[in-house]
Order: sequence, then C-alpha cells, then structure tokens
Amino acid sequence: MAALPLSSSTGLTDLFGRQVTYLRLSVTDRCDLRCVYCMAEDMAFLPRKDLLTIEELYRLAATFIKFGIRKIRITGGEPLARRGIITLFELLQPHIGASLDEVTLTTNGTLLSRFAEPLAKAGVQRINVSLDTLNPVRYEKITRRGDIAHVFNGLEAAQKAGLKVKLNTVAMQGGFLNEVDSLIRFAHGRGMDLTLIEEMPLGLTGHDRYDTHLSLSRLRESLAQRWTLSPLQASTGGPARYVQVEETGGRLGFITPLSCDFCAHCNRVRVGSTGRLYPCMGQTGMVELREILRGCEGGTALTEAIHKAVAGKPEGHNFLIEKNNTRGILRHMSELGG
Repeated sequence: MAALPLSSSTGLTDLFGRQVTYLRLSVTDRCDLRCVYCMAEDMAFLPRKDLLTIEELYRLAATFIKFGIRKIRITGGEPLARRGIITLFELLQPHIGASLDEVTLTTNGTLLSRFAEPLAKAGVQRINVSLDTLNPVRYEKITRRGDIAHVFNGLEAAQKAGLKVKLNTVAMQGGFLNEVDSLIRFAHGRGMDLTLIEEMPLGLTGHDRYDTHLSLSRLRESLAQRWTLSPLQASTGGPARYVQVEETGGRLGFITPLSCDFCAHCNRVRVGSTGRLYPCMGQTGMVELREILRGCEGGTALTEAIHKAVAGKPEGHNFLIEKNNTRGILRHMSELGG
C-alpha cells in the first residue's frame, strides 16, 4: 500500500479548549511479558482477526494526520511482536518532517536488537523502552518470565542504530526504592533520559495497588535530598515533567496521573488495536471506528466519528488509589499501551 498524499491540518479541539495533537496508536494487545502492573499472569488475548490490518492502521493514522495530529506513538502490548510492523513505520515515514513532527515507539525492548536498525531506516528517531529494574532476578519477578539480557542487548542495538532512547520505569513500593538511584546513574551514564511513572489502576493484575502505589511527589522530595534537581521547561509532547539532575547532567521525568493531576493540558487520544478510539485513558468512553473504517460511506462517517469523540473528551480521569477505595478501570494497560 502506498502512502497517502500529505494533507493540511483542520484541527481537533475538545470542549475544554485543549487541542489534540498526539495520537497513541496500539497495534496489538499481545506481549511476550506479563508485567505485574500491566496484566494478569494468565491473559486471554484478542483473536488476530479482530485487529486492524497494517493498512487499516495506516489509513486511520493518515486520517488523524489530516486533522492536525503532529506526533504518533506506536504502542501495544508489545508493538514489535506485531507481524509486519515495520511496514506501518515505512508508510508513515513520508509524513515525518511535513505534516508529522515525529513517529515514536514504546517497547519493552526484548525484540529491539532485531528491529532497531529497521526502525531507524523507517524514520524513527527516538523510542521509549520500559525497564523497571537493573536486577535480573527482580526483572524476572516483575515481568513473570523475562530475561533482562535481551533488553540490554536491545538498548545497545538501538543506540548503535542512532536512536535516542528514553527509559520508562513504573515506580512502586518495595525494591524499586533501593534501585532508583542506580537507574538514574545507568540511564544518564549512557546518554538516556529516565522517566518515572506512577502506577495506575488499570485492569485486574493480581495485586493490591494500594500496597504498591508510590506517590512521585513524595519520591521527588526524597530524591531532592540526594540529587540537585533543576526544573526544565523542555517537553517531549507527552505528560512528563522534567528536571535536570545536575550531578549527572541528564534529564529525569515524572508522570504523575494521581499525585499531581495532568489532565488540564492533555493533548492526547488513544486508538486500540481493534479500532476503538478512547479520548481518555482514565475513562471507559470510546467510539468504535473499525466498522466505519471498513464501511462504504467514504471518509465522511470516519471524520464525524473522530470529531464527535474528541468533542466528548472528558475533563479528567477518575483514577483513585486510597486504602479500601481504589477506583480504576477493568481494561488492562496492554490494550492501549498506557
């Protein structure tokens, strides 16, 4: 399938005046890991026939580009596990630098050594890699099956291919607190940013989130006693707020959906791998796009559905983690890539 013609923006703005310029596009709900904060150990994944094809994913992305989306992040599950995924990046490549600022990827890194060079050749300049520990034993426990050596090999391959890497770490009570300083040194010593993310109540994963939730506001206060943290205005287009760690010269990000609500400036919508458009990750409201995409009405019905969904984007999420009162969503994080 050839890339569609480049188009000018017509804009997507919700009822609260927030302009939507960032699309997170999930290509699969499947993953080769079973991280404890993301999914249950025994998962039932979607039948492959229910997923959008690579061509449909591209057509949908191209439609959003026409409406002013400037950044697309490919997510999963584990997106590199999706057959033919490089084709999607190749189709999006002609838009980069014209109607798109960038196409990025979030991955667990286990397959990255194989895909780093093809991603770079397809126009990807930077990626996020999820890594919650540097300890092989803890890694296997958190992922319920993973080998951290594959991730380290992937990081090396990514940097060799010229990709800029940011590490994402889910902050949780327990062993993480003993490793956070080591993670900062590891990332910054290799020229990588590190972003810490509060655990969110998405899906039934087999543990009590009140016991594991860690407020990043409190963690930042703790880190400030050991590191010199200088606030930065820089942004990568997402929800992270960055500081520079003066001792390392590297950037440290904080994503705080619970301790410091970031919804007022949300510029994102998410599309799941079956074509469901979610205006808010922290709400259940969505619009089905798959059958519209496959229908014969042309682009008009798709345009109307997308604009209606964005107009209905809620003011904020409903997440809450308190003792005896956790309020979340049954949808697993792997369905939309967080």
